[in-house]
Amino acid sequence: MSTPRFLTLPPGVRSRQIETAVGAFAVLEALPVSGIPERWPALLVPGLTGSKEDFIAVLQTLAQSGRQVVAIDMRGQFETNGPDDRSAYTCAALGNDVDVLAQVVGHGGPIHLVGHSFGGLVTREAVIDGRTRFVSYTLMSSGPAAIVGPRERAGRFMISELPGIGLEHLWHTRMEPEALASGVSDEIISFLRKRLFANSAVGMLTMAEEVLTAPDRCDELTQVEVDTLVLYGEHDDGWPPRMQSEMARRLNADCVVVPGSAHSPAVEAPETTAAALIRFWNAAESRLRS
Repeated sequence: MSTPRFLTLPPGVRSRQIETAVGAFAVLEALPVSGIPERWPALLVPGLTGSKEDFIAVLQTLAQSGRQVVAIDMRGQFETNGPDDRSAYTCAALGNDVDVLAQVVGHGGPIHLVGHSFGGLVTREAVIDGRTRFVSYTLMSSGPAAIVGPRERAGRFMISELPGIGLEHLWHTRMEPEALASGVSDEIISFLRKRLFANSAVGMLTMAEEVLTAPDRCDELTQVEVDTLVLYGEHDDGWPPRMQSEMARRLNADCVVVPGSAHSPAVEAPETTAAALIRFWNAAESRLRS
């Protein structure tokens, strides 16, 4: 569970809704504090138990590089409504949402795309289908296929417990104890509880099944002409670092390992993460413009 360390919006960052042909999405939008965006925008997609707030610590820095940056709640996550229809939460369906959002945010032009954890499995659907012109694509703490290790076990626990006992049990037996053990403040714990109970239970269940059964689509990604970055923490407890490194090799992608970080580099090492993204985005734009 990605846990933001603060919730106060930095200068230049605001909460808003983006209306699209497939519904309204809650977002955090960051713009340069002074001047106007001169570079191409970026769209940031969170993981399974996360939300747009997982990116709050990097938004101002990213925007100050001269671009609009938009972090979203996916359908059924936190402040974005979703139906009680499991088909709305498959990687393919959520990837279609990303396509639509990218075209709205980018006004049909080029845009950078970042997917964190499960968000990486979702965003690759939009990259592979080829409907949107992505300047670059970043897989952040994500992997080539179904998740493994401790987070796989957590996902299977969610699938076994959620249908019969519900979110209350998940919060009291897993999420709250983990947050308390990590020394999370009362304010953040209150936010984590509010976020969890705002989620669609149907959506969480379906997305958990998706992250546990996702196929390897690296070969399809290599057929897409897009600058790609694989970025992860050196202590990632999701997909093992060696697996992500091998994925970067298979994709012929740039690879950045964030020192001291685990599964949420944007939270745990925001300045290092933001600097890596800005370097990568600027280089991708320079190649495309030349």
